[in-house]
Amino acid sequence: MRGMILAAGRGERMKELTNKTPKPLLRVGDKYLIEYAIENLKRAGIEEIVVNISWRADAIKKALGDGKQYGVMLVYSEEPERLETGGGITKALPLLGQEPFVVVSADIITDFPIIKLPKQPQGLAHLVLVDNPFFHPHGDFGLNGKQVDVLSAPAYTFANIGVYRPELFDGCAVEVFPLSKLLFPAIRKQQITGEYYKGVWYNVGTPEDLQHAQQVNMSA
Repeated sequence: MRGMILAAGRGERMKELTNKTPKPLLRVGDKYLIEYAIENLKRAGIEEIVVNISWRADAIKKALGDGKQYGVMLVYSEEPERLETGGGITKALPLLGQEPFVVVSADIITDFPIIKLPKQPQGLAHLVLVDNPFFHPHGDFGLNGKQVDVLSAPAYTFANIGVYRPELFDGCAVEVFPLSKLLFPAIRKQQITGEYYKGVWYNVGTPEDLQHAQQVNMSA
């Protein structure tokens, strides 16, 4: 199974912190933010990883290299214009192969055990859901048993961790579009499974989030 790390965003909510430094290279403790994602995939036995990049792409490639320092192989999917999540994954499909693949965001810190994700999801994708953070109080999806459902309560937040079949992206062009454009129709057809995770999960989206993650990291 291959993995993908979403790292193309500029991180506008980080304000001046990302004017010169790409968000994935902000530091939490003694690591780059993106290194937490690389290490999580490595622990799950995923050693072939695609990283999509756009803003300050050269800085990310220079810092991470080919991945040997982490015991993985990194390849880059470069986006001259950021394609959002759906478009970014679509562009990277030739690098991800024909089998289901794991996608995580570069801006989350979590202890979710990626190794437990289904290697062959029952439907087109399997998503991890978490409790709603304060900045997203209404959540995204609920669960009806193992099925992700937009009507079930309570609604949880999509953790930006999932495993996808390439077929989910059939017919998609390499253009700017969000992943939700594909997820919602598939959810309505009961083609998306999911699970709720109660463990550690931080979305590092603002300077305050970064400070909190650093404080948690230092006290761990």
